[in-house]
Amino acid sequence: MEFDRISPLDPSARPESSEWTIFEAHEIKGADNPKIVDWEDLQQELARLWSLSSALKKAKERKEALSQRLESIIAARKESVSQNNELVEMQQTLEAKRLTLGNLSMYVKKTSENTKKGKEQLYHSTRLLLVAGKTLAASHQQLQEASKLLSGERGHGNLKKLQKLLRLRQQHMVTEISTLYPVKTVNEQAFWETTGPQHNGKISRVPTGSTSLIFPKPSHLSSLTILGLRLTILPTNKSYFSDKKEIQMSASALGYIAHAVFLISLYLDVPLRYPLRFGVSRSHIYDYAPPVDNASSDLVANPASSSMSSKPIEFPLFLDGQDTTRAAYAIFLLNKDLEQLLNYMGAESLGPRHVLPNLKELMQKILSEEYINV
Repeated sequence: MEFDRISPLDPSARPESSEWTIFEAHEIKGADNPKIVDWEDLQQELARLWSLSSALKKAKERKEALSQRLESIIAARKESVSQNNELVEMQQTLEAKRLTLGNLSMYVKKTSENTKKGKEQLYHSTRLLLVAGKTLAASHQQLQEASKLLSGERGHGNLKKLQKLLRLRQQHMVTEISTLYPVKTVNEQAFWETTGPQHNGKISRVPTGSTSLIFPKPSHLSSLTILGLRLTILPTNKSYFSDKKEIQMSASALGYIAHAVFLISLYLDVPLRYPLRFGVSRSHIYDYAPPVDNASSDLVANPASSSMSSKPIEFPLFLDGQDTTRAAYAIFLLNKDLEQLLNYMGAESLGPRHVLPNLKELMQKILSEEYINV
């Protein structure tokens, strides 16, 4: 063995890389009880110690190398663990951002769909607005044209002029009716008979600005006559001893009233609710809606008559040979026609039994100055 040939005490025989360390006596373990070695065995023992020392040194070096390597591995491991933790945190942050991004993506998608729908609705509303604008422009143009027509020669002024001429013509025709069928009081009739025929029974209007006519206000509404005939109240029960002449005079008066009402409604262009059939003293009036009691009794007596309910029922405006109830109802319907015409003129009826006063009031309203300037 090479170490056996080298003297451990020879400094020149030491390897250049070997180093000696000097220890104190008390630092050496077993220095108090040293091991005694024979001289013959000293060299061998020194060689053994030297080899052990070299092995120990190599073990220390290897230990240090391993320690450094372990430290580097531990440091790398720590760094890896730290990086792994950072990576986990980054992954968690990334997942949170990815979730947020997904939510934002859904929100953007929903917002995009709502925006698309809003655009479609806006486009539709814009088209409707354009159509409405065109319609409004056309209507405005028509309104301007209508305004021009109204303000022109054939416009509203001309219409008012024509209406005034029409009312003047209506007044003239009603004046003719009042001449044909004059409605006067008994005293006034006697006055006209004594003054002579030069007045010809005509009724004239007073000067402009006055609404009163030459018709005198009667003290009693029942004292009026038409063409010199008085309209007496019909008896509820006609007897054999009834005054035939009075009945005939009342029938003639009712015929005159019916004819006057028919002509006035014709001139005013007002359809009567209860149409008239003029026959002088044998005139009739029609009712399209008979009384409920009569209609119900007719339906009970003849159920087939329900299909004929649209036909009018004729009522006589005279008493001779007729039922007094039907004749009284006919006078009531005639007064209803007068009330309709009075309401058309903006006046009220004087009562359900005042036929002649209502007729006179109607003529006064038509012949007044207010009617022309309506």
